[in-house]
Amino acid sequence: MVPAVAHMPPKRIAWRCVKAIRRFTVRTVLPEPLRQLEELVLNLRWSWHHETLDLFRDVDPALWKAVHHDPVRLLGEVAPERLARLAEDRRFLRRLQDTAEDLHDYLTAPRWYQSRSGDSPTGIAYFSPEYGITAALPQYSGGLGILAGDHLKTASDLGVPIVGVGLLYRHGYFSQSLSPDGWQLERYPPIDPNGLPLTLLRERDGTPVRVVIGLPKGGGLHAQVWVARVGRVPQLLLDSDVEENDQAARDVTDRLYGGGGDHRLLQEMLLGIGGVRAIRAYCRITGHPAPEVFHTNEGHAGFLGLERIRELAKEEGLGFDEALEAVRAGTVFTTHTPVPAGIDRFPLDLIARYFGGSNEEEQVPVERILALGAEDYPGGDRTVFNMAVMGMRLAQRVNGVSRLHGEVSREMFGGLWGGFDTAEVPIGSITNGVHAGTWVAREVLEFTARELPAVMESGRGWEAVRDVPEPEVWRMRNLLRRRLVTDARRRLRESWRQRGASEAETSWIDDALDPDVLTIGFARRVPSYKRLTLMMSDPDRLRSILLDPDRPVQIVIAGKAHPADEGGKRLIQEIVRFTGAEDVRHRIVFLPDYDMALGQLMVQGCDVWMNNPLRPLEACGTSGMKAALNGGLNLSIRDGWWDEWYDGQNGWAIPSADGLASPDRRDELEAAALYELIEDHVSVTFYDRDSAGLPRRWLEMVKHTIATVGPKVLASRMLRDYVDELYTPAAVSERSMVADKFAGARELAAWKRQVRGAWPRVAVEHVESKGEDSPQVGARLAVRVVVDLGGLAPEDVAVEVAYGRVDDADALVEPSYLELADGGPAENGRRRYTGEVPLGRSGAFGYSVRVVPNHPLLPGRTEMGLVALPPAPQGMTNGDLR
Repeated sequence: MVPAVAHMPPKRIAWRCVKAIRRFTVRTVLPEPLRQLEELVLNLRWSWHHETLDLFRDVDPALWKAVHHDPVRLLGEVAPERLARLAEDRRFLRRLQDTAEDLHDYLTAPRWYQSRSGDSPTGIAYFSPEYGITAALPQYSGGLGILAGDHLKTASDLGVPIVGVGLLYRHGYFSQSLSPDGWQLERYPPIDPNGLPLTLLRERDGTPVRVVIGLPKGGGLHAQVWVARVGRVPQLLLDSDVEENDQAARDVTDRLYGGGGDHRLLQEMLLGIGGVRAIRAYCRITGHPAPEVFHTNEGHAGFLGLERIRELAKEEGLGFDEALEAVRAGTVFTTHTPVPAGIDRFPLDLIARYFGGSNEEEQVPVERILALGAEDYPGGDRTVFNMAVMGMRLAQRVNGVSRLHGEVSREMFGGLWGGFDTAEVPIGSITNGVHAGTWVAREVLEFTARELPAVMESGRGWEAVRDVPEPEVWRMRNLLRRRLVTDARRRLRESWRQRGASEAETSWIDDALDPDVLTIGFARRVPSYKRLTLMMSDPDRLRSILLDPDRPVQIVIAGKAHPADEGGKRLIQEIVRFTGAEDVRHRIVFLPDYDMALGQLMVQGCDVWMNNPLRPLEACGTSGMKAALNGGLNLSIRDGWWDEWYDGQNGWAIPSADGLASPDRRDELEAAALYELIEDHVSVTFYDRDSAGLPRRWLEMVKHTIATVGPKVLASRMLRDYVDELYTPAAVSERSMVADKFAGARELAAWKRQVRGAWPRVAVEHVESKGEDSPQVGARLAVRVVVDLGGLAPEDVAVEVAYGRVDDADALVEPSYLELADGGPAENGRRRYTGEVPLGRSGAFGYSVRVVPNHPLLPGRTEMGLVALPPAPQGMTNGDLR
């Protein structure tokens, strides 16, 4: 008897097992009449410009669908015969010419920023470890990357002269699938930069640019620089996979947020130090204006400040302190997380090893570097180097990404500013926004352009949304929900088949979800604080909500856990197992591999966007903003942006039980509130129909949401705020430092040294007031203070009185401040200060005084973290105003 295997060709068996040792992309040579297609492909404006996407689709509609709408793959795989036919198709060539001309006009015509006058910066460098531009360029993991991508796209639309800087990860972030038992599996598809819409930055002679950063023991980490064109904005991506590096160095840019310790530190050194050097090369080669302002997002790129200090010290002869002042003046630092675990912290000895010894720069002593990242404040860990702390010490302007997050950040980082009250900690906030062209459904954009042109052209006229007929709004919502259901079924079938299910076992998916049922979306990264499984706190009650015979609800869920987060993976497995139960699987689904493409479908198609983080751990959370712009309503804990803009008519706020000592009890209470809202409010409003079958109250809420929240949640509003409140003031400060051969930086550094040396001797020695015996509203309280300036000049300080309402412990509540006038010298070299405090309100009232540093080049009086207060017994005088 002959074995069956003998009938199979041996050579075929062998070749089926062979894997390529190198993967690369062979690019198509386009016929001359189609060369403008390459120009269109290499500018990522196509990712938010539907007319360009239409043109790519018509190159080969079937192939366009097969390559998942990726223009680079499309042109790489289209048949030569098809290209030859298109090269002779006059109608297609006219469209190609029109689209190329439209892109040229977009890139060259003046926009909002060009209409500004005054002090706006000529160039801004924007650093982020990840960017979500398009699913075809997988260089993002979550909200930070998506926000960074929206920031660049909006800068392009507004004409803001930003240069983006990041890393090119050869395996990007992982692709997610599920095992048969619902456990998250990760796969890192290899990425060939030649198969992406990128070009290599080259010197004028064609040589690829190389950026090198020093390593311990005299080595160097080399990187090439890829350039992506995000509309008008160049994006520089550093890539360490070059032949000058050994394998370990080549792997530095292997994965986004991969590895730890040395690997993570090297990524951040390359991003910060290498990123500045890449910008210098790019500006030298292209003539692009050198940035006046540097914007670092989180501490990942914080080392950029060290590189700029080194540049100024070496090239301009500045001392470390002088260079530090020049660098701080033009730096903006944005913190994106209120979760301490989201902040990079390295052992001090690791930082010392990489920046000291043979790798130490003479101009940047390692002890000064270590001091920048030291947690040398009460409650800090003195054994670690904190990247966010360094970022804040290297930046004159710091902000959070929502109003509530700003408050939380002032609490978290208040120790950096010494004796000042939390409210005075100089961390502001600019609430995030989203790029409408990326996240709003095409049908909604086209309807808005047609019926509400003022909104599209000038960003005004949002109130006119209220006049849009309800049937039109409902038609749009049904269309988008139906699209989501169709695609969710496709994704669900692919996932079940990949997990081992047969075709027969997936037949039920044909009826999974219902295009006419109230659809709730929940899509997040899966750290524990986002509480993926809160909705499952009471499985029986959730079942009854899903299967309600009169008001059924369906839930679409997506999310990724970090590969090292076993707890997050268990949460996903718990959800997957519940969604696989035969009685509910048609009403609740988990869709694997959450990415931008899936995110777009969900925020456009869901009727309700649900978000239930542990308050106040959500810095902003922009998914709900995207849903709102598409006509979705929010059902959320009042955290992040929702705490700021919820008004009682634009969705539902889940009551928060923050403050409870028991996490389980808190989850129990908040889950019960969530269920009640869905049962008694959300579903009732959705299914309450008039004689025409329309949910009138629901549609009123949708229109109210778009009219009131719409203009607030746009990234164009966000970026204008950055330009007005941070970028322009930073540019003004930077110019004041560098003018006249850095005279400002030299002066301020010398003044700060003098003030710090004298401050221990500065003291409030005497405080007295007149008029507190029988005070009345409208009267004025005369205050006199004697201060020992410790050898400082009167102009070096400001003496202020803080006054206002006091609580039962005599603490001032939201005080006002009044600077006292210099009353001249007092005995023994002291100085007298006087002023009158207005008694503008009745009730318990008090005041105190303080001395703070004062200099015209300081951005604020809390800048140095120095304050002198009166001795405790004299610290407060209070009374009852009637």
